[in-house]
Amino acid sequence: MSTITNFNTLTEVATHFRKDLIGDNRPEKRLILFFAHNGTGKTRLSMEFKEMGKTANPPRDTLYFNAFTEDLFVWNNDLDNDRDRVLTFNKDSAFFDGLQELEMETKIGSLFQNYVNLSFIIDYDNYTVVFSRSIINEEGNEETIENIKISRGEENLFIWCFFIAICEVAIDQVNSEEDTGAYNWVKYIYIDDPISSLDENKAVAVACDLGNLIKREDNKIKTVVSTHHSLFFNVMFNELRRKVKNKSYYLHIKDSESYTLQDTGDVPFFHHIAIISQLKQVVASDNIYTHHFNTLRSVLEKTASFFGYDKIDKCIYGLDDEVLFERALNLFSHGKYSIFDPREMGADNKDLFKRIFNGFLEKYEFYLPEIFNEEIETVQE
Repeated sequence: MSTITNFNTLTEVATHFRKDLIGDNRPEKRLILFFAHNGTGKTRLSMEFKEMGKTANPPRDTLYFNAFTEDLFVWNNDLDNDRDRVLTFNKDSAFFDGLQELEMETKIGSLFQNYVNLSFIIDYDNYTVVFSRSIINEEGNEETIENIKISRGEENLFIWCFFIAICEVAIDQVNSEEDTGAYNWVKYIYIDDPISSLDENKAVAVACDLGNLIKREDNKIKTVVSTHHSLFFNVMFNELRRKVKNKSYYLHIKDSESYTLQDTGDVPFFHHIAIISQLKQVVASDNIYTHHFNTLRSVLEKTASFFGYDKIDKCIYGLDDEVLFERALNLFSHGKYSIFDPREMGADNKDLFKRIFNGFLEKYEFYLPEIFNEEIETVQE
């Protein structure tokens, strides 16, 4: 039976993660992997974790990848001539310390070529990157197109490979007896949602490559990985579950600025089942808020996808007054209701929500007592 732990703030969650990794009153872990939906606060949590490292000596200990990392790269599209398009990176960021001496093009290129057919050149003096692509022209000859604007997915992959190349350097420098490396201060790597804008094939490839990095026998750096992508989570889980000491969680935001962290146990985690569990608890407590219709709709969409239905109304069909239920779901889940402005439902809408939810459970015969009857404990940290 897995455990659900309650937290009042993301700072408490970050503290919990650090204690997991250093083994403070619990077994030491090398990896924390957790799933959380968008809007839960994953990026803010990564920054909370990073900020805690500023009390160290030197005053940082976390190499992180999140939305802020991606923002270090900005396109200059040459609006005047529409010709010399370059990806610029922020020279003032410590993230890029010592790059020129590290032969980063070779390191990044060996990773980048696993995903795309693109070439690039880094200008270390101007902090820019130019991309090119080889094609076969109409005459059947190979031709190189210079200064191209790559797609958003390709850009994200490049930034990801840039980051992983730096992680490899950090692992090597931490293992070195010398104290001069630009990244020898790294104790933790924190990765938040690395696969935005990627298709599922690329997501699996990224998960496998990241797993190989974490599994390196000489890797002394501890890692936190968060994702909202269920396939990525499950690939990472299965890739690492028996290879490194790890802890896997599901992070959920409650009705206000409070959070629950569920230990997923030793089986692959199916997040929609955990959502059903939490909705069941919501219904039992009668603390039903308008945004819970969004959550229920998400469950219905995943169920419809599983059965190959084109609309969620197929999941409602056969319940009492399915037309009313479908209208209610559409109204509340597409209205102005948000987890950031929680509003408790009135009695009539609570009754309607319960009828939809309970009818859904009866129709699909969910029988998962080990999920629905979790042991709850409140963290004291």
